[in-house]
Amino acid sequence: MQIKWNVLIYFLKGKHLLHTIATIFLLPILFIQGLYVKWATPKLPEASGARAGIFGFGHKIGLLIAGDSAAAGVGVNTQEEAFAGQLVSSLSPEYEISWKLIAQTGLKAKHIVERLRSADAESFDIALLSVGVNDITRGTRVNAWRVSQLSLIKLLKEKFGCRHVFLSCIPPMHLFPALPQPLRWWLGVRVKKFNQILKIICEEERCTLVQMDLPFEKEYMAEDGFHPSASAYALWGRYTAEVIRQKIKQADNIQTTF
Repeated sequence: MQIKWNVLIYFLKGKHLLHTIATIFLLPILFIQGLYVKWATPKLPEASGARAGIFGFGHKIGLLIAGDSAAAGVGVNTQEEAFAGQLVSSLSPEYEISWKLIAQTGLKAKHIVERLRSADAESFDIALLSVGVNDITRGTRVNAWRVSQLSLIKLLKEKFGCRHVFLSCIPPMHLFPALPQPLRWWLGVRVKKFNQILKIICEEERCTLVQMDLPFEKEYMAEDGFHPSASAYALWGRYTAEVIRQKIKQADNIQTTF
């Protein structure tokens, strides 16, 4: 797959040359705007409630969810309203889900690698990763992002026995209402780069990319203008459940694992 990565690197260097030049000239403005956003954005707590359990009826599956603040449910009060709860609830009519959530506000991909390495080994059928916003805002380099994603996939498959891994795209930060311009545009370009890498990784590692166009009207954003609201978590959970459901059915049809 070396050719594919060479093509991607060439594409990123060419298509995003403007982004690199803009970074040089806009650096003082971006820095000040970043400090302002950090100061002005309300600090919302993670959703309360259980982060592991067994729920539903039908075929038994093990589900591990790992990620940052969005996975942890920042923006809503309880895990039932958050992504994990919505996902498990959406799968529960057809499956008995033994699930676990490993997530915390502020984690970058490399931090989740550390968490999984230090965690006790358990067995799950599938895993879902939701991470990337902190890598975007805190300057993670493209190659470091790729290495961390590959490490995560390897850990999930080898240590936790996951037969299939689902990777959620980083949300389109150029649409986040909490972000001013030009910071919003600058972060949005980085998101596109990182998501392009996720797409190729999914193809090479036989994972599934979960890419959903969430609406960004007021009702779908938490009060901080940065995290999903309960309505958005519900949409995200139902959409992801359908992606997982289709993957399971596809695996059953060809009589193989995920």
